[in-house]
Amino acid sequence: MRLKTIIITEVEYVAYALARESMAWDETIPDFGSRFPNILESCLAVPFQSFGKKLFYKGLVEKVAVLFYLMIKNHPFQNGNKRIAMTTLMYFLYKNKKGIRVDARELYNFARWVAESNPKLKEETVKAVEKFIKTYIVDL
Repeated sequence: MRLKTIIITEVEYVAYALARESMAWDETIPDFGSRFPNILESCLAVPFQSFGKKLFYKGLVEKVAVLFYLMIKNHPFQNGNKRIAMTTLMYFLYKNKKGIRVDARELYNFARWVAESNPKLKEETVKAVEKFIKTYIVDL
């Protein structure tokens, strides 16, 4: 099965809207148009990059793990990056007929751990995200 990608309009209309409406915790999420230029586009492109027809990230878990990491660490939005990353993760999995069965608080705490991780340990952190996803991924 060929993996389905995720594009910026999907983040805007699905992930961003879900994060704004269902995860309005202590702080509101600014308008989507106030995001930082080109950062979100870069986050969405990296999981599908290749060189010489060789993919840097193979399979759904590797792609979604690096996307989750980048959406948290690269701060494409003024606020709400962890929440938008969480809903983007769920939406991207859903598009590929997968889901993640995990308590919302545990997922948020994991997203906080990623946010607080040392950027010098990117590869190790992305591997930890892969392990987390593999632990909770389910078929739909």
